[in-house]
Amino acid sequence: MSVQAELENPARQRLRNVAIVGATGAVGAELIGCLERRGFPVAQLKLLASVRSAGKTLMFKGRPLVVEPLTAEAFDGVDIALFSAGAAISREFAPLAAARGCVVVDNSSAFRMDPATPLVVPEVNGGLLASRPMIVANPNCVAAIAVMALAPLHARNPIVRVIGATYQSASGAGAAAMAELELSTAAHLAGEAFAPKVLPHPYAFNVFSHNTAIDPATGYNGEETKVMDEIRKLMAAPDMRVSFTCVRVPVLRAHSMALTLEFEGQVTAMEALSWLADAPGVRLVNDSENNHFPMPSEATGVDDVLVGRLRGDASDPTGRSLTLFLAGDQLLKGAALNAVQIAEQYAL
Repeated sequence: MSVQAELENPARQRLRNVAIVGATGAVGAELIGCLERRGFPVAQLKLLASVRSAGKTLMFKGRPLVVEPLTAEAFDGVDIALFSAGAAISREFAPLAAARGCVVVDNSSAFRMDPATPLVVPEVNGGLLASRPMIVANPNCVAAIAVMALAPLHARNPIVRVIGATYQSASGAGAAAMAELELSTAAHLAGEAFAPKVLPHPYAFNVFSHNTAIDPATGYNGEETKVMDEIRKLMAAPDMRVSFTCVRVPVLRAHSMALTLEFEGQVTAMEALSWLADAPGVRLVNDSENNHFPMPSEATGVDDVLVGRLRGDASDPTGRSLTLFLAGDQLLKGAALNAVQIAEQYAL
């Protein structure tokens, strides 16, 4: 029986008091939606945010809930807290919540590479939750989406090298970046000047390197480094050779990426398609006849990661490499949905 089916079984449900930290942000809104849509057994939902956002009203199951200010005492009596308010907030408040007996699922980078904190995508390494850790890290959105395709392939034929290029949407930079894309596009179409305020470059009809700092020693930006390190940790493959180029594209929501994979043994596209066909959380979109492959427009609002365009890597004469394309909703599997799926393991 699946986790979702068990949650829908009244005999297995025990209501939990849940808190969302950063409830007024883009991921916070999706967390609320995921809890409601998936029927999470919520006894009481507490919405927490900065003092500036406290007092706002958000809806849950048709009922208005007032956003409360974030304090350590706010976690008293809370069973599970879903954090999405940035690394500094998580470092300060996650240990305080855990000390009060509250399980923390953290969506920031604060604990992802901490050796003592599990980094989890339930379909990939959910077994790490069996020991019931008090703090669990939610991966970077690109890493979470990528491993949904990598893990089922790696299980059949070990992957030794990954080369990735991402096409990352505005949603990865939050609600303000999404608004800036809409406003700058409208201004561009109207022939009006628009000065970017959220992102460092003009966003309408433009692409640019991901807006995180470049490490002068490696030449990789912060996003690329996070993705590479987290994929290795999620896959329990510290020696996997991984290189990513992360690019921001003018898409409102859902990230896409092209991946070239080198395997330990020879592999064909047909074999890989068969391995992905029954992978949980993966949907094949691979219609060559109609040139229909994964697109962010079709991944938006969808729980599954769309995978397709599988083909042999023409640059590798050994027959051990494949190239594929995928798209996944950054706010869902890349953030809120994955966090709620982790929390569901604690609700059984």
